[in-house]
Order: sequence, then structure tokens, then C-alpha cells
Amino acid sequence: MDLADRVALITGGKRIGAVVATELARNGVDVALVYRESRAEAEETAAAVRALGRRAAVLQANLAEPDEAERVVDEAVGQLGRLDILVNMASLYRQRSFDDVEVSDWDAQMAVDLRAVWLCARAAVPHMRRVRGGRIVNFSDWVARSGRPRYAGYLTYYVAKAAVVALTEALALELAPDQILVNAVAPGPIVAPEGISDEEFAQVERATPLGRWGGETEIAKAVLALVDTDFITGETIRVDGGRHLK
Repeated sequence: MDLADRVALITGGKRIGAVVATELARNGVDVALVYRESRAEAEETAAAVRALGRRAAVLQANLAEPDEAERVVDEAVGQLGRLDILVNMASLYRQRSFDDVEVSDWDAQMAVDLRAVWLCARAAVPHMRRVRGGRIVNFSDWVARSGRPRYAGYLTYYVAKAAVVALTEALALELAPDQILVNAVAPGPIVAPEGISDEEFAQVERATPLGRWGGETEIAKAVLALVDTDFITGETIRVDGGRHLK
């Protein structure tokens, strides 16, 4: 895909999403950013996009609500004129022991990590058909992509992210006739979570064959590759420094 003057919608656009947004803008893409609560971060990212000479829109939504996906897609197209790229990054990451998982925890995880991915894709596809093609990039997780759980306490997260892989493959098949390519990124040790200790940081480095954390730019590179390609669809690419090999 030639990225000049294309339009991307990114859900969950802070931290890693902010870097994805600016790298897309650097390559000629206008960007709509969807946030739930982090307006300041979204506005900061939008300012960075504009500083690169591209247009930006900032949209608030709670993607756990079924009608919100269609609304923000329509607003993005209304402000930026079209939609070529959808990057589904919005996610919940919570640790709960098996005995503490409530039905509400399950429903919240599936609503944001899985249902919203489908709803955003469903809302985006008609606009992509109008411009005769598009790209959808979903976000899974290296553990889910590896096909087996490794850490206790993340039941709902693991199941949702494993389902994103299946959804990506099914969407890729369904949308191939429209030249809409659907792929996913499965991040590994990219950015250390807030509050991690020095020893925990070092443990991750030791467990990663490349011996380091990846950094946000590595995810942006993967997204750009999946947007650029004209012949890869239905794939989930691990960006984990070889972490899945151990």
C-alpha cells in the first residue's frame, strides 16, 4: 500500500500507540486517535502527528459499549475524509487469580480485547470498500500466539488474545475478496510495565534470547510492514526478541 495521504484509525493510542501513530504520520498517513480516559496523552500524540505535517483527530470512546465503534469510525471519516487503515490496540491487562475472576471481569475483557476488535472492523469495512481496499492490524500477545498459557492469573486476558488470533484469520478470509488485508501483532517484552523492579526487569532480559527489551519502535516497524504489504494476510507476527523460543 502506498501510504501517502492515507488515513489510519488507532484505538488505544498511548505509549506504544503513540509511537505507531507518529511513525505512520512520518510515512504520510493522517491519524485518528481513540482514547477512553487518557485525553492528554492522545492530544500530545495528535500534536506530534501535526508537527510532522499530517492531520490528526482525537476521539473519545468506551469501546466496551457496542455502539461506540461505529460512532468513532464515522467521526474519523467525517473529520479526515476516508479510512484505509485500522489498528486495534485497545486492551485490558489485569491479573486475577482463578478464584477471584468474576463474570464481570470476563465480560469486560472480552468486550474490549475481542468484541471491540470485531465491531471496529465491521464499522471500518464499508469505508475501506469505498476506497477499494484497506489494512486491519489487530493486537494479540506473544504468549497467546505461542499456543499455550505460561503465567497463572491471566486467564481472561490469555483467552481473549488467543481469540484475537482466530478472529484475525477469519476476517482475513472473509475480507480477502475486497483486498482488505487483516493481520495481527503479538508483542513480547517491549516496554517494562510501571512499577517493575530492577530484578524483574533483568529477569525478562535473561529470559529473552536477544537479551533486551524491544522498545516501542519495534512494534511500529511491525505495523508499518503489515500495512505496506500487498500479499500477507491472516498472519500473527510475534515481536518478542525470540522470547517464545524458551
